[in-house]
Amino acid sequence: MSAPTARPHIREFHDDDLDGIVHLWGEAGEASVYALSEVIASCQKDYAVVATAGERIVGAAVGRAAHAQGWVVFFAAPPGPGGAAVGAELLGALERRMAPLGLGKLSMLVPDEGDSLDGLTASGFEVRHHLRYLERRMPVQRREVDLLKDVGGRVLPRNLWDAVSGMRREKTLLEDRLVTPLSRTDMAEHFGVVPPRAVMLFGPPGTGKTTFAKAIASRLDWPFVEVFPSRLAAQPGGLAGALRTTFGAIGELEHAVVFIDEVEEIAAHRQGDPPSPTQSVTNELLKLIPEFRERPGRLLICATNFIRALDAAFLRHGRFDYVIPIGLPDGDARHAIWGRYIPSSMRHRIDVVELVAQSEGLTPADIEYAARRASQDALVRALDHSWGGSMPELATDDYLTALRATRATVSERVAREFLEDIQSFARL
Repeated sequence: MSAPTARPHIREFHDDDLDGIVHLWGEAGEASVYALSEVIASCQKDYAVVATAGERIVGAAVGRAAHAQGWVVFFAAPPGPGGAAVGAELLGALERRMAPLGLGKLSMLVPDEGDSLDGLTASGFEVRHHLRYLERRMPVQRREVDLLKDVGGRVLPRNLWDAVSGMRREKTLLEDRLVTPLSRTDMAEHFGVVPPRAVMLFGPPGTGKTTFAKAIASRLDWPFVEVFPSRLAAQPGGLAGALRTTFGAIGELEHAVVFIDEVEEIAAHRQGDPPSPTQSVTNELLKLIPEFRERPGRLLICATNFIRALDAAFLRHGRFDYVIPIGLPDGDARHAIWGRYIPSSMRHRIDVVELVAQSEGLTPADIEYAARRASQDALVRALDHSWGGSMPELATDDYLTALRATRATVSERVAREFLEDIQSFARL
């Protein structure tokens, strides 16, 4: 049996990639708007990323900047299944390379007669005019580049939402309650929907709260700023003062998803006489949230593993629009998660239905651990024993063995308490 085909690797352009670029340009034919000399010049002087399969260049994205606008002067995605996804990764990598320039738009010209534009429009480009001019708005404008860096923010890849495996119920809820009102403000206004400003995600550890927060930022195409209270506490003004300074700086951004994980550390029940050391921090955060809500284009996402520990005033109406549970993956979600980590070339040999049944009660992180452990153990066995022309393959038993060695993050008691918390705290 032949070895499985590896997924193309995305990396920066090297000078010795020129032959591969020339070959791709030749294959593109009339689909390449720019002359070969312009493409080569941009590869050497401007910005370029390539997709490689082994030693071969199978895709490329080349860009240049002009004033406050970026232009894609050459783009080629691998043909066949999976090519569109690799093309999206190429465009995302090129955008990240050019992001420090503070460009307002990333644009592309394509021939009026040519292949479908679905792959480009799915990557965030919009068709303009009858010339099939496409442009994509950059998430961060020039004046915001340094500010975003100062607050520790970043622009995430655009495909994180689709990469969240399964969890359809949670994704649908977040799409309806958060993403659509914030991204389609005209539609929200038409139906009298007020776009949310703050949301609380709660659930057991490892269920994907941080992943969802990042996916929401990716879906909105807004910068993602994670606030780490432990780091802010070390600043001269103390945690309360550092929180106010950080939120003030974030207020200068046009758009932002602000994420605070394990928020119970700074918003726990206020009690005791004298007050606990964190009470002033809790008071400050309670003041900051209403101020944060006054400005559009921002979303605060807080996450907690212990919602019962939060101060009652913190969760009241007027501070958080929604309090959303993120629980253990159901059967469909577990099936999707396993499919993400089992090599596609071996999937036909694996009894995924059995793996789904045996992984009930595990978090996405637990399943990922078991899948990666099975792959690693199989690799070690292959290295320890010489094999002929056919490479050993993974079997269902390999994954079941890894599952037996995987300790569940969520105990039965925690799972039971989570169901009780849904009844007591969820606000959908």
